[in-house]
Amino acid sequence: MTRLELQNLNKVYSPQSIPVKNLSLSVEEGEFLTLLGPSGCGKSTILRLIAGLESPTAGQIRIGDREVSKLRAGDRNIAMVFQSYALYPHMTVYENIASGLKLRKMPAREIQQRVTEVSWVLGLEEFLQRKPGQLSGGQRQRVAVGRALVRRPDVFLLDEPLSNLDALLRERVRAELKQLFESQRSPVVYVTHDQTEAMTLSTKVAVLSNGFLQQLDSPQQIYNYPINQFVASFVGSPQMNLIPVVCQGQYALLGTSKIPLPAMTMIPPQVILGIRPEQVRLASEGQPTTVQGQVFLVENLGMHNLLSVRVAGSPGETSAAPIMLRALLPADQPWRESVSLVLPPEAIHWFDGQTGGRLGDGSS
Repeated sequence: MTRLELQNLNKVYSPQSIPVKNLSLSVEEGEFLTLLGPSGCGKSTILRLIAGLESPTAGQIRIGDREVSKLRAGDRNIAMVFQSYALYPHMTVYENIASGLKLRKMPAREIQQRVTEVSWVLGLEEFLQRKPGQLSGGQRQRVAVGRALVRRPDVFLLDEPLSNLDALLRERVRAELKQLFESQRSPVVYVTHDQTEAMTLSTKVAVLSNGFLQQLDSPQQIYNYPINQFVASFVGSPQMNLIPVVCQGQYALLGTSKIPLPAMTMIPPQVILGIRPEQVRLASEGQPTTVQGQVFLVENLGMHNLLSVRVAGSPGETSAAPIMLRALLPADQPWRESVSLVLPPEAIHWFDGQTGGRLGDGSS
């Protein structure tokens, strides 16, 4: 079995520039790990460290039973797909896919067999004699993936491979990548800032911020149980509602409503209430806990309407920055300018306003 493991990995350029800070994680055989985070969070640096394009300041990189931190990139048996495709413009598709095998001095018959197999899987058979300039963006991306696949590496690395494609093509190629790598057993590490790619492709997601690993878990777990306020705000579209609330005893005050707090040994000075717009519902008659407000903006998203609601009775209601709550409703669901909204208790997330950490679930 091939396993990729990063142990206490650090990369320091200067005291002011430390893109990777004490990172430890593992990717098992057959797993697809996505490094997700905003620009500058360290995800591309991590990929370059695994690939051998940069050397770690401290820590270890292990592939299988080998410690490869000090090995050259060519000795690590990894394959990398770049954002820019990095195809040779003067070579045909066949020659591009076979280029890495020729450098390894593989027999011509085996090269032909591997290229034929991979081109069939990727639907490139009719393009083998074309050059990259004669291909569409999606076809070029498949050639770049094919060049990685023929190597049969221990680890696949992909650096934002879909970012140069338009929206429709990105969706199609994303589906192709998912099917393709589900049939591969080598660990895959994929870098993106696009949470849709992370959620749809991955078996595990590592959310990064400022060089630190924030949460490592399945996409479903990260979506349903974000470990802190940063993960909650970064994962999910539309973005989660995150509202500072005043606490009174074991209740949080939101407008004229009292919302029970989770069991805690001590309530922190500042508390943030989080709830996803798709989990906010219009109230029906007889529902006791509702939030009143006025709709001031409606965004038509096709199958849904995203309502932005000014919460009635909140301290900032008449100020320049009133408390706002967003609700994602089916497009055919009627609503009025004055609305009552339900916040299901099981859908509410609570965070410490000072540390950003998750409250409840056994936390203090």
